[in-house]
Amino acid sequence: MPSASTSVLHFSGHQHLRYRLVLSIISGKPVKIDKIRSDDKNPGLRDYEVSLLRLLERVTNGTIIEISVTGTTILLKPGIIAGGPIAHECPLSRSIGYFLEPIIMLAPFAKKPLNLTIRGITSDDQDLSVDLMRTVTLPHLQLFGVSEGLELRIKKRGSSPGGGGEVQFLCPVVKQVKTVNFVDNGRIKRIRGIAHAVRVSPQFSNRMIEASRSVLNRYIPDIYLYSDVYKGEDSGKSPGYALSLLAESTTGAIHCAEAVSKPGVTPEDIALLASRALLKEVSRGGCIDRKHQTLALLWMVLGSEDVGRVRMGEPSPRTIQFLRDVRDFFGTSFKIVPADKSDPDCSELLFSCYGTGYVNANRSLA
Repeated sequence: MPSASTSVLHFSGHQHLRYRLVLSIISGKPVKIDKIRSDDKNPGLRDYEVSLLRLLERVTNGTIIEISVTGTTILLKPGIIAGGPIAHECPLSRSIGYFLEPIIMLAPFAKKPLNLTIRGITSDDQDLSVDLMRTVTLPHLQLFGVSEGLELRIKKRGSSPGGGGEVQFLCPVVKQVKTVNFVDNGRIKRIRGIAHAVRVSPQFSNRMIEASRSVLNRYIPDIYLYSDVYKGEDSGKSPGYALSLLAESTTGAIHCAEAVSKPGVTPEDIALLASRALLKEVSRGGCIDRKHQTLALLWMVLGSEDVGRVRMGEPSPRTIQFLRDVRDFFGTSFKIVPADKSDPDCSELLFSCYGTGYVNANRSLA
């Protein structure tokens, strides 16, 4: 729990590190995080966490980051979000999604439009792949009024463990995000997907598409799965394949799931894993899927001084902790009520909060 004795917010442990750093930079409140894997055989920050701190240093101006000698304590004093052209090389221990997610939360509030070139692994089984970020995360940003000039270009793919992928993220700046009122999740009208294969037979992506269709065709006829095969230099340094799927509703709600190749697992099994995960995600309901709950909730807090409302499925443990952290940084609490009181079996919830009216003071008027 954070201590309220000083102006520096204080947390312990390595969990939820990324979101706490993001909240610190946006709110302008310094944060101290200690006991980072202090009982571990290998205590302190991991290489990808240090890399993220370096990236946040580049994206901002005037941010001071102090790391203790053992690496078990960090103190971050936030500067302003600067934006501009930036290049970053990610370590191969985490995929690009790990680094891109916090940057997407910050980028619209920068001084200048962000042009980030980021290199590393483009999809793994821990973080959002660049495919889902392009097809699902960016449309979520448009809900809040961030749209013109928003783009994610996949220039090269890079599978684990060798990486070699390259992605360019372009994000405009906004003065303020829109207040969102998204409470009708509609009915699923279409399913889209990308099956990609690098440094393996191009047939692998076709096999994933066929296997996925064998499951999804029972539910809906409007399915389009795209085969994306990269060759030569653009295919990274390691063989791999993955299937990213998204289901879109009549009201624009998007649910997503994916599965990434593992040694000894056939393309058909990967496709079945992804397809079943998508159906499970859809069954949870809501207008925002689990992977994007934190982004939506953060921007609801930053919205204009009005009540924002969003219907969501059951919050993940990560989301629950995030709500607590938001309260500590911004003093904002959410009202959470059942979405349909007349249906006792409905597990969907209605999240509402009063926006703080956050205005991007960094934005250059030029």
